[in-house]
Amino acid sequence: MNSKDGMNYAPVGKPSPVVNPGEFVIAAIALDHGHIYGMVNGLLEAGANIKWVYDRDQKRAENFKSKYPQVQIASSEEEVLADPEVQLVAGAAITSQRCALGLRVMDAGKDYFTDKAPFTTLEQLELARAKVIETGKKYMVYYSERIHVEAAVYAGQLIDSGAIGRVVQVTGFGPHRLNASARPEWFFQKEHYGGILCDIGSHQIEQFLYYADCKNAEVMHSKIANYSCPEYPGLDDFGDATLLGDNGATNYFRVDWLTPDGLSTWGDGRTLILGTKGYIELRKYVDIGRDRSGDHVYLVNQEGEYHFEVSGKVGYPFFGELILDCLNRTENAMTQNHAFLAAELCLIAQKSAFIIQ
Repeated sequence: MNSKDGMNYAPVGKPSPVVNPGEFVIAAIALDHGHIYGMVNGLLEAGANIKWVYDRDQKRAENFKSKYPQVQIASSEEEVLADPEVQLVAGAAITSQRCALGLRVMDAGKDYFTDKAPFTTLEQLELARAKVIETGKKYMVYYSERIHVEAAVYAGQLIDSGAIGRVVQVTGFGPHRLNASARPEWFFQKEHYGGILCDIGSHQIEQFLYYADCKNAEVMHSKIANYSCPEYPGLDDFGDATLLGDNGATNYFRVDWLTPDGLSTWGDGRTLILGTKGYIELRKYVDIGRDRSGDHVYLVNQEGEYHFEVSGKVGYPFFGELILDCLNRTENAMTQNHAFLAAELCLIAQKSAFIIQ
C-alpha cells in the first residue's frame, strides 16, 4: 500500500488464528473507504474465513477479489445478508451510510464491524443503541489508530503493567495527508463525512478513553477550521478539542489535513500519555529525521529512559478477541459502551465546535 496515502493504510501482521478454518465466516459490504482492507486483514489473520463481498461498484468488488481470491462476489447486499453461514459483516461505507448498513446487518442476525467514524449524527447513534438492545448483536468499530498499530497496543500493555502509574493526561496528534485528487466527492461533503472531529477525531477520543480508563467524559471545548482549502468549503482541515474524564484525567488532541509533502508517510501520528510515575510517547508511523519505520515507543519512569521498536513484535490482539467475543458473546476486545461513548463524544465535539473564520 502507498505509505503516503492514509486512505490505503492496511496493516499486515502475523497470522495468529484463534479459531479453526471455517469456524468463523465473514463478509464485506461497502468498500467506499480503503480501511476495509485493514479490517479484513486483521480478521483473516485471526482465523476468519471471508465468503462474500458486495459493493455497488463492480470494479471495486473485483479489485477486492484480486486481493482475496477466495471471496465470492455477491449480486446484491441481500444475497450476503441471507446467508446463514455469515456471522459478521465488515463495512467501510460512506460515513453517513454506515449506521443504516449496520441496522440491516443486525436485523439479519449478524454482528457488524464498521470503519470509524461509525455515525455522523447523534440520531444515528441512538438508532444503533436501540438496535443492539433489540437484536443482541454487536456494532463494533475499527478505531485503527489504537487497535491496528503495534506501538499503541504496546502502550496499553505498559499502562496495564503499572509502568507509568495512574494515567492523568493523554495528548494526541493525528495529522493526515489530504491527497485531495485521490479522494471521492463525498469526502469533502460534511453531511457525508461528518466533519473532522467526528471523523479522524474519533481515533483520538477513543484512545483517551482507553488509556485513561474513563467510563465517561465531557467535551470542554472544541474548534474547527478550513485554513488551506477554500476550493472545498465543506472540508474541515483542522480541528482540536479538550476533554475531561469522569476519573479526573484530561485530554487534548489535534487533527488536521495539513501534512506536508516532504513527510515520508501519510501522517506523523503521535500520542503522549502522562502518568503519576512516568510518561510514554508513541511515534506511530515515523520517527522524523531518524527512522522512516513506525511503531516507536518511548518510556520514562522511575527506573529510567527506554526506547522500544515494536514493529512485528506485538501483533494485533483485538481481532482475535473480537472473533471470540462474537462466538462467546463476551466483551474482551472492546465493550459496546466504549465503542458508542467514543462515537458520542466525537459527535458532540463536532456539533459544539467553535468555527474559526
